Amino acid sequence: MNRKPNLSFWQIWNMCFGFLGIQFAFALQNANVSRIFQTLGASVADIPMLWIAAPLTGLIVQPLIGYASDRTWGRLGRRRPYFLAGAVLATLGLLWMPNSGVLWMAAMLLWVMDASINVSMEPFRAFVGDQLPTGQRPLGYAMQSFFIGLGAVVASLLPYLLAHLGVSNVAGPGGIPATVRDAFYIGGAVLLGSVLWTVLSTREYPPDQLRVFDDAVKAEPAEVNRSSARNLGLIWLAVGVLGIWLVYACRLEHELYLLAGGLVAFGLAQLWLNVAHGGGVLTQVMTDVHTMPREMRRLALVQFFSWFAMFAMWIYTTAGVAQVHFGSSDPHSEAYNNGANWVGVLFAAYNGFAAVAALVIPLMVRRWGLRVSHLINLWLGGTGLILFLLIRDPNWLLLPMVGVGFAWASILSLPYALLSDNLPAEKMGVYMGIFNFFVVIPQLLAASVLGMLLRVFFHGQPIYALAMGGASLLVAGLSVLRVKEPVLSGSLSPSA
Repeated sequence: MNRKPNLSFWQIWNMCFGFLGIQFAFALQNANVSRIFQTLGASVADIPMLWIAAPLTGLIVQPLIGYASDRTWGRLGRRRPYFLAGAVLATLGLLWMPNSGVLWMAAMLLWVMDASINVSMEPFRAFVGDQLPTGQRPLGYAMQSFFIGLGAVVASLLPYLLAHLGVSNVAGPGGIPATVRDAFYIGGAVLLGSVLWTVLSTREYPPDQLRVFDDAVKAEPAEVNRSSARNLGLIWLAVGVLGIWLVYACRLEHELYLLAGGLVAFGLAQLWLNVAHGGGVLTQVMTDVHTMPREMRRLALVQFFSWFAMFAMWIYTTAGVAQVHFGSSDPHSEAYNNGANWVGVLFAAYNGFAAVAALVIPLMVRRWGLRVSHLINLWLGGTGLILFLLIRDPNWLLLPMVGVGFAWASILSLPYALLSDNLPAEKMGVYMGIFNFFVVIPQLLAASVLGMLLRVFFHGQPIYALAMGGASLLVAGLSVLRVKEPVLSGSLSPSA
């Protein structure tokens, strides 16, 4: 057999179903961990540093897990052992987090949970590339987006729904509200159950079989120019050290230390690559970073602008909507909290629209191809974010969320379909992990510079962060046109 057979709708459903639980856990974490931290005594100023675990953990864990899963084969296959191990550890974290009792333990558990969720999530991206022919990969990644949207909506609303069912929403001294505790327990069950469903209902192709399929991309020999790595490392190291000094000497925002420290770390990694010998994990991963395929480099730019926009929206929508649409910047005022509650509805709405968009995207791809479909969706999202500046009735803000939902579903699916068609089967996992760099780095950059940009150019008004996010999505849409449209093999539809 040298051609991957088309899978049926239900086979694709089964292989993507585990993403429901993964996103359920992520959404519970995103919506409630800050609340848990503050309940346990953290100040608002401490929250960003406690949260830095999330992007940094993904930056480190995903390429390492991808590298390991590329080299794994056993009774459970290639990717499924990592699905299961990550789900078990993340479930234990979900059960323990609302019972942590003290702030340092809750912060530690956030690292454990995020690392475990990343252990499960990263191989899922490679799993679709392994199992589906190129013609069905857009459908596979769109199905993942559907489960991401569905899980996010239900998990985000779960404490609210439990409160309306009579569960206590008030915490005692040093305790966590029962609504949050029970939501985490339910999330643990959903995570473990959905991942087990995928593990038990799917099978995998052995690595040797993947290499002989007609859609397999051959791996090129990976060689690094050591002198180039050394020079690049010295440049980035110098820029990072200079940045740290400037932040200290000019008393700039402390968040900029994060950006400068990242440049130092990248410079040191390049210098390590210059002197390292042998085939250690770090050396191999950094070598693959240097020798990544051309289309992956082009997609990296698309991802950079896309995720910068989404992180700007996540950080600043509450403050922006409360100030502009509800007339208050005081977090203790009724108007501000009404605005914050409405933003929760808006975020649930865009995730719901994303679940619907996931059903539409395969039809778009069939008509216009991957690149143009992604361009359209990103521009819908960019237009939606810019509309926050123009709309004054908060009820009408649901309209921009339609565009944001289409962009979000597309960001979670079509770049991975474009990427997987350009990756060798034996390195699908590690390259999917490296691709996560271009998800994490723009989030770290946004966390570092958006506050300064708002202060310098927009008088500190947070609504303009959404406008910057909208412009970033428009640039991302243009950038996708530089990526080669793959030749699809196999049908775009499920088999009977």
